[in-house]
Amino acid sequence: MSIAKKLLEEGRGVYRLAPTWVPRAFCRPGKRIKLHPDDYYVLGLERGGIDERWFASTTWAENGPATPDDEGLSYIVSADGTERILLRDAVAELGGEVIGEALWSKYGKWPMFSKFFDNAGPLPHHIHHRDEHAKRVGADGKPEMYFFPSQCNNHGGEFPFTFFGVNPEVTKEQVRQCLVDFPKGDNKLLDLSRAYKLVLDTGWDVPPGVLHAPGSLCTYEPQFASDVYAMYQSVLYGGQCVSENLLWKNCPEEEKGNVDYLMDVIDWEENTDPDFTNNHFMAPRVIFENEQAKEEWICYKCPLVSAKRLTVNPGQTVVIRDMAAYGLILLQGRGKLGVWDIETPTLIRYGELTNDEFFVTEAAAKEGITIQNTSATEPIVMLKHFAENPELVIEG
Repeated sequence: MSIAKKLLEEGRGVYRLAPTWVPRAFCRPGKRIKLHPDDYYVLGLERGGIDERWFASTTWAENGPATPDDEGLSYIVSADGTERILLRDAVAELGGEVIGEALWSKYGKWPMFSKFFDNAGPLPHHIHHRDEHAKRVGADGKPEMYFFPSQCNNHGGEFPFTFFGVNPEVTKEQVRQCLVDFPKGDNKLLDLSRAYKLVLDTGWDVPPGVLHAPGSLCTYEPQFASDVYAMYQSVLYGGQCVSENLLWKNCPEEEKGNVDYLMDVIDWEENTDPDFTNNHFMAPRVIFENEQAKEEWICYKCPLVSAKRLTVNPGQTVVIRDMAAYGLILLQGRGKLGVWDIETPTLIRYGELTNDEFFVTEAAAKEGITIQNTSATEPIVMLKHFAENPELVIEG
């Protein structure tokens, strides 16, 4: 019996996942993702600080030529920690048995992942490519969504505001000039945009082609299985400079130096939408609520990826059914999830295993997962990330 099949049977349709830590050379850790303070730079200063933890990922993190082959990829681990296999390899072997036949037939892979993004300050105004541009470098477009969990935000960092798009009155010529000015110093791209105050336990939908400069809250980010991006802002708030090679990241070789190509990557209509808040802000929507539990949609404006938040009250046991496979991360509490003991860690050393992250196969999700809260005082709170979920109804 293969390891993928053995571990599937061990968890009765639920895989236990090891923590997946990702560094970024251009970021500074916000230190809210429970990694031990001594371990944020454990991979070396040249790799940068660890400010992301990826969930249910079969996507390689594009971090330059020094990137290990498995960076960003989730490992399935056995109950005793002695056996492991990449989730990517388990999906490749078992296909629809893990992710469902519809997703397997359409994509031939698990087509999303989620992450905690945890930066001390803001990121540059940047963009994720749409399919038409991503495919030119052998990649997929990248829609993503944001949610700001209270449990991960004991402080707001240096700038808890996010810029989206550009102001409706801005012209293409103004933005183009900012891109031309990138090598000269501060290209003043943010002068053409506006910031939105980030509110805990709410979120935003960020389609590909939309410029965004994420703020400094620790952010839960369900997204399509891609790591394409380009940085369009040259100097950050606080004076941190952005390398010009990041302006041309994921640009075809024949287009490098062509500012008009960078302009074409921008979805101009979305970026100048005067009703951007109504079209992209997401407050939780209750699916059900009773004395035992509450479940809410938290990311629900994109058909390709979505997320729910489940709260199980102290001392309660529930059976939760979903119509699609999903990954999950525990934010709070302890108890049982199917055959697994679950608990929210306080502090994690790099390389340590945890019992806070799992992957639920489609068959197990449809049959129903029994969740028991063994605490008399604290709720279980978990976030569940899906690819295409037939339960999702996009309104508006």
